Amino acid sequence: MNRRVKMGKTESEVEAVQRAVQRYIDGSYSGSVDTLRKVFHPKALMAGYLKGQLVIGTPEPFFADIEKHPSMAESGAPYKAEIKFVDVAGQIATVILVETGFFGVMSFTDYFQLLKEHGEWKIISKTFNSE
Repeated sequence: MNRRVKMGKTESEVEAVQRAVQRYIDGSYSGSVDTLRKVFHPKALMAGYLKGQLVIGTPEPFFADIEKHPSMAESGAPYKAEIKFVDVAGQIATVILVETGFFGVMSFTDYFQLLKEHGEWKIISKTFNSE
């Protein structure tokens, strides 16, 4: 994984960003919409291509999709998620995440933008492409 820390930020900031994205991974895998809602900023945006169709909006459709399926943990889906890149610049960060086996059949490349608000890292946007 590539890591880049700018403007005198410490490795602990990179680790804090990684922990926020790990909460996204854990919430997705366990089917915990509550966990996902806590890691996304209330004004977060989500956009990308799902099976070739452009989707733009809030994370709400993603939350609804997670809720309507049995969790990947319960179903035994071969879900894997790997953080490929982290860049922290002050109170903003970018993360690239590659997910495979999402609900057993989908793969995604996700680009997250995070910001630190009141000492906590939150996802403010997710741009994605399904493969």
